[in-house]
Amino acid sequence: MSDKPKLPEQPFYAYELYPTVDTAIEPAPINRDWMDNAHQRHPYRCLPLVIANQSGWVLRSTARFRAYWYGGTAKEDVELEFDGAVDNRIVSHFGSAVITFTIPYLFRTPPGINLWVKGPSNWIKDGIQPLEGVVESDWIASTFTMNWKITRQNEWIYFEKDDPICMLVPVPRGLAESLVPKRAQITTNPELQEQYRLWEEGRKGFLHGLKTQDPDAVKRGWQKDYFQGRTPDGKEIDAHQTRLNIRDFEKEEDELTKGPY
Repeated sequence: MSDKPKLPEQPFYAYELYPTVDTAIEPAPINRDWMDNAHQRHPYRCLPLVIANQSGWVLRSTARFRAYWYGGTAKEDVELEFDGAVDNRIVSHFGSAVITFTIPYLFRTPPGINLWVKGPSNWIKDGIQPLEGVVESDWIASTFTMNWKITRQNEWIYFEKDDPICMLVPVPRGLAESLVPKRAQITTNPELQEQYRLWEEGRKGFLHGLKTQDPDAVKRGWQKDYFQGRTPDGKEIDAHQTRLNIRDFEKEEDELTKGPY
């Protein structure tokens, strides 16, 4: 396979708002506990899932705590109990069963790049749902918060210290609007139709082999064409990715922290 095409490198700044900032921010990890605990760790065979897990950066909770929602819409209807000193960066601020995490950074992306601020991809937490937003982080001069909405009342919801509580995913502004959605019968694209036919036949044959304990199918265990970036007719895709190389935020010297934007 030839070298994968690369985009030009551009700086992405996390400006620290206080002299001391202890909110961890790092490349999103591949691993998820529920995937590790699954039979033969089979969720890791799903490459789209694995790529989504690591497509950005995560910020982690600064405290271990639990939350209890009494069912009302007032901010006082959520009770927070901390394992140790109260952490004022984690509060019930908006009401409506929402827990708010203060983010001590002001982010600056390259021109035309937004930040999709969301919950960690495929990180499951029962009884609570991360709220998502898209921020024009190439010009905004204010920070934002990360918010989670409790969905189950009268039950304690737990966060551990260093649990991922926010994920930052850069997205080009206007990309979705630039796309022209079209629907068509697959017969209008004969080449794609043939590729799909080959895939469908291969999939049916493989599943039949597993069901009948065909030695070759059992030995293979699962079909790896997509994971390996190979089309049904054997063509290899140069730009295919099986793992992302998301970089850590590096601390700059004070005289350099102004940045280009």
